[in-house]
Amino acid sequence: MPFHISLDGHTDLAARIYRQLRDGILDGRLRSGERLPPTRELARELDVSRNTVAVAYERLTAEGFLESHVGRGTFVSADPVARTTRAAPSGTGVRPIARWRSLPAPLGDDRPAPDFDFRVGVPDPALFPLRTWRRLVSQALRPSLLPPSGYADPAGLEALRVAIARHIGASRSVRAGGEDVLVTQGAQQALDLIGRVLIEPGTRVAVEDPGYPPAERLFTALGARVVKVPVDAEGLDVTALVKGTRLIYTTPSHQFPLGTPMSLARRTALLAWAERNDAVIVEDDYDSEYRFSDRPLEPLQSLDRDGRVLYVGSFSKTLLPLLRLGFLVAPASLRPALRQAKQLMDWHGDLVTQAALASFIDEGLLARHVRKATREYSVRRERILAFVHGELRDVLEVVPSSAGLHLCALVHPHATVTVDSVVAEAARAGVAVECLSAYGGTRDGLVIGYGLVGSDRIDEGLSRLRGCFSAAGVS
Repeated sequence: MPFHISLDGHTDLAARIYRQLRDGILDGRLRSGERLPPTRELARELDVSRNTVAVAYERLTAEGFLESHVGRGTFVSADPVARTTRAAPSGTGVRPIARWRSLPAPLGDDRPAPDFDFRVGVPDPALFPLRTWRRLVSQALRPSLLPPSGYADPAGLEALRVAIARHIGASRSVRAGGEDVLVTQGAQQALDLIGRVLIEPGTRVAVEDPGYPPAERLFTALGARVVKVPVDAEGLDVTALVKGTRLIYTTPSHQFPLGTPMSLARRTALLAWAERNDAVIVEDDYDSEYRFSDRPLEPLQSLDRDGRVLYVGSFSKTLLPLLRLGFLVAPASLRPALRQAKQLMDWHGDLVTQAALASFIDEGLLARHVRKATREYSVRRERILAFVHGELRDVLEVVPSSAGLHLCALVHPHATVTVDSVVAEAARAGVAVECLSAYGGTRDGLVIGYGLVGSDRIDEGLSRLRGCFSAAGVS
């Protein structure tokens, strides 16, 4: 790897080379075993004598930082040395605007994995058809995929947009053609694009309570005045919407995190409210592909006759989050602005991944994968239902739900359990489970995901969770 060495001035050049190479070794830019350029080559690059470079190398070798091997070259020593951390200046005098300082720090994926992970929102990577995906990616890496200009349509690869429109039209009754679809890097980018073209500082935005925190934080970061609207057994309470609301974010197919679907009457009322109040509805259909009973209700988008619904979907739950693939179906009046926002944000996504997904859908492989995954998740879901209805029937009550990758269970009004203490006990026992209170609302309960615990281990994980209730004082 080329290593930058600065030689401003003309005094003590060997010492300058020595110090910069030493610092690069200590802060990790030059790793153990990494090969340095020959003295003649580096001297030519730096326009100094070969002897100057040789003096620096010899000193580093004498101090144990470098190793020289005859016929092979000079390498960073494999012996351990004290390392320092290389970081950018702290910039204590530079501060983001206030609304960014109030948001919580994002969680990374460097946390140790629990023995039993019942957290929500993540599919089982073991179910992902890796061999098939590798084949499709390999097929997509062909010269014909490369656009002549070097850049492509911000809306995404046409073949994928057409495939998505056909897929969601057949599986979810969404009314769309390829020209209506904009490919995004996950649902979160779709929400960001919507916010960029519809939200100004002070715009009133309604979100569900309890609801999806990343959406609320995003709208807040964009300067919106976010108002939480309660959710009941039929979905978002339309009567609680405040006049002057410009945008309404909702998850009607599988309310996050409760899991209840929005009733048809409530869907009709929400659309009517949006038309009367000149509002836009963002319908986030994040994991309704996995259905276990009942026929799905019509999405808001297919019921909309006034062009007020923006339909957001994601492949993070059906395939893998790391693929960063989602989509947005928008009315024609918003499409030019959304495409422009996408181009200004990142121009376009990864065309190779998009081409692979287009083939995955066109060959019927996505539908086959969803069917297979649904059967597996159904087994896990039934085990959790049996566990709550049996072992914890006096403590928790499952919220009715027929889709998705998680269940929500509310604490009975007469129960004395403190969910926070159960979750803390579970963490100590190697079981990850989430409090409903983390998502807002007024009810106490647990949100239990089944995407990451296989059916061969789920009973053991639930048994350990039962022990955590006992440890928290629940008999």
